[in-house]
Amino acid sequence: MVLGFSIALIVFSLLLMLLVLMHKGKGGGLSDMFGGGMQSSVGGSSVAERNLDRITVVIGLLWFACIVVLGILMKVNT
Repeated sequence: MVLGFSIALIVFSLLLMLLVLMHKGKGGGLSDMFGGGMQSSVGGSSVAERNLDRITVVIGLLWFACIVVLGILMKVNT
C-alpha cells in the first residue's frame, strides 16, 4: 500500500510541475526572463485558463492527500 501511494505521489508531483509550468505568466517574474513575457496572438482563452486553474488545484489537493496518507502509513508501520 505504501508503494502504491509512493508511485501516486511521484505521478502527482510530475503532473503538478507540468500544470504549474503551463500557466500564463503575469509579468515581471521569472516567466518573463525565460520567454514568458512575449505576447502571442494564439494565447489561450479565459475558459481554458480557468479550467487549468481548477485542474491544478485538484491535482494539488490529491498530492497533499497522498503526502498525508503516506505519513500516516509510515507512522503506523513503525
